[in-house]
Amino acid sequence: MLQIQPVSELRNYNKVLEKVKKNSPVFLTKNGYGKFALVDIEEYDEFTTVLDLINKLKKAEGSKHYNFDDIKGELFS
Repeated sequence: MLQIQPVSELRNYNKVLEKVKKNSPVFLTKNGYGKFALVDIEEYDEFTTVLDLINKLKKAEGSKHYNFDDIKGELFS
C-alpha cells in the first residue's frame, strides 16, 4: 500500500521516518502534487547501482562490436 503524506507532516519528522522501510517508501506531496520520496538507504543504493549498470549497458550497446571469430582468426593466423 502506498504511503502518501503531505510535506507538512515533516513537522513531526520522526513519525514520518518510522514509516520508511525497505520496499515501503513514503511519498510526500506539496500543494497536492507528488514532490518527494523517502526511501530506505539500502534500497536507494540498490537503485543507483542498477541505474548505473543500465547506463553502462546502453553506452556499450551503442559502441563498436567485434566478432569473436574474426578476432580469433586475426590472432592465430
